Amino acid sequence: MEQSKQDARIASMSFASVYPHYVTKVEKKDRTEQELQQVIEWLTGFNEQQLQQLIAEKISFKDFFDRAKLNPAMDQVKGVICGYRVEEIENPLTRQVRVLDKLVDELAKGKKMEKILRTP
Repeated sequence: MEQSKQDARIASMSFASVYPHYVTKVEKKDRTEQELQQVIEWLTGFNEQQLQQLIAEKISFKDFFDRAKLNPAMDQVKGVICGYRVEEIENPLTRQVRVLDKLVDELAKGKKMEKILRTP
């Protein structure tokens, strides 16, 4: 798929449509939805109530990340997700979505919370 088409598809995708998949992925690996919300809050600044509101609004990933107060430490999130190195993704929104995917992945793989949240 051409990169710009993929970027546009990701931007228009609803966060609410993906969130249940995140929950399923982490719960299958004995992690909790609270831990997932903690990871999302670390990245975006959205607390549980704000997150539920955004899910209810069915906002796109573009609007989701436009409203977020991104954690400056997100640049420390590196590695491969969906076949791409997150640190090399040029489109800012696609990179932000892939960083979120990577954090969810790390949670599901059983990484310690301090490591996921890049606590020094």
